[in-house]
Amino acid sequence: MTNDSTALGGQASSSFDHRKSRRTVFVLAFSQALSMTGASIVMLVTALAGAYLAPDPRLATLPLALQFVATMLTTFPAALWMKNVGRRIGFTMGQIIGIGGGTIGCYALLQGSFALLIVSAVLLGAHNAFWGYYRFAAAEAAPPEKRAKAISLVMAGGIFSAVFGPELAKATRDLFSPVVFAGCYAAIAALAAFTVCLIQTAALTKPAPAPVSSETVERPLSEVMRQPKFIVAAIAAMVGYGVMILVMSATPLSMVDCGFAFEDAAFVIQWHALAMFGPSFFTGSLIKKFGAVRIVLAGVVLNVISMASNLAGVELINFWLGLVALGLGWNFMYIGGTALLTETYRQSEQEKAQAANDFLVFATISVATFSSGALQNGFGWVAVNGAMVVPLTVALCAVFWLSAQQRRATS
Repeated sequence: MTNDSTALGGQASSSFDHRKSRRTVFVLAFSQALSMTGASIVMLVTALAGAYLAPDPRLATLPLALQFVATMLTTFPAALWMKNVGRRIGFTMGQIIGIGGGTIGCYALLQGSFALLIVSAVLLGAHNAFWGYYRFAAAEAAPPEKRAKAISLVMAGGIFSAVFGPELAKATRDLFSPVVFAGCYAAIAALAAFTVCLIQTAALTKPAPAPVSSETVERPLSEVMRQPKFIVAAIAAMVGYGVMILVMSATPLSMVDCGFAFEDAAFVIQWHALAMFGPSFFTGSLIKKFGAVRIVLAGVVLNVISMASNLAGVELINFWLGLVALGLGWNFMYIGGTALLTETYRQSEQEKAQAANDFLVFATISVATFSSGALQNGFGWVAVNGAMVVPLTVALCAVFWLSAQQRRATS
C-alpha cells in the first residue's frame, strides 16, 4: 500500500512538474512575443527616426548600432546577475529598463534630440540582453528531450510580433503629430510594462545548486568554447543573426530610396518577421528528426536565396522574397545554433556559456548594423547584399567541418 501511495504521489508530482514546465514555456513565449513586438518596432522605425534627427545622414543607423553594442556589453553582467538572483528578478529588471528606454525615445523625438535617441537605444539594448535569455530559461524548464521544442515554442512567440509590430508602428507613428515616430517609442514602453506583470506568473525560481559530480564540476570557459559543437553553434547564430540584421536594417532605407512608401516597407518587414518566427512551431521537430547541423545548413541555403533575390532587382517582389528567405534562414540558423549550444555545457556552466555565445552574437550584430548604414549610404543596396558572401561561406565551412568531426568520432 505504501509503495502504491508512493508511486501515485510520484506520478502526481511528475504531472504537476509537467504542467508547471509547460506553463512556464507558454508564459515565456508570450513574453517573447511582447518583447519582439517592441523589437520589431525598433527595427522598423529607429533608422528612419535616426535619419530624421541625425546631423549627418550617414549616422542614421548609429542609434540602432549602439543598441546592439549595449546588448553585447550587457550579456555577461545580465547572465551572472541572474545566476545569483534568479530569472524572475533578472527578467523583471530587464523590462523596467525597457520602459525607461521607450519613454526616453519618445521624449527624444518630441524634443528633436539625437543624443537622447542614442540614450534610448542604449537602454533598449540592455533591455534586449535580458529577454534574450527567455529561450534558455525555457530550455531549463523543459526535460532534456524537449529542449529544442521549448526553444522553438518561445521563438514562435515572435509570430505575434510579426503581425502586430508593424501594425502597432503604423497606428502609433502619428500619435504625437506632427512629430512622427514618438508614439512608437511610447508603445514600446507600454509593452515592457505589461511584460513586467506577465513574467510574474511564470514558475521562475533561483535554481538550486546541483550536487557535485564529474558532470557538474565547472570547466574553464575557454575549454567549453574550444569544443567543435560550441564553435559551430556560435558561428551559426552569429552569421544567421549578423546577415539578417545587415540586410534588414538597410531594407527600409533602401525601399524609401527606391520610391516605396513607409507602408510598403512595413509590409515587407511584417512578412520578414513572419518568416523569422512562423517556422518555430516545427523547427524543434525538424531538429529532432534531422539534427541541428543539417537545419543550420538549410539556413545557409535560404540566405543564399535571399541574396540572389535582392540582387536580381529592386521591385517590391524582390524585396519581399529576399526578406522572407532571409527570415527563414535566420530561423534555421539561430534556433539550430541555440539547440546545438545546449549540448555543449553542464548545468554549472550554463550562464557563462550562454553569455559567451550571446556576447559573440551581439558583437557580430553590432558590426553588421554599423556596416549596414555605411554600405547602404556609401555604396548602395547591391553592396549590402554582396557583404553576405563571406560570412555565409564561413558558416558553410563550419558545418562541413563539424560533420566531418562527427563522422570521424563514430567511425
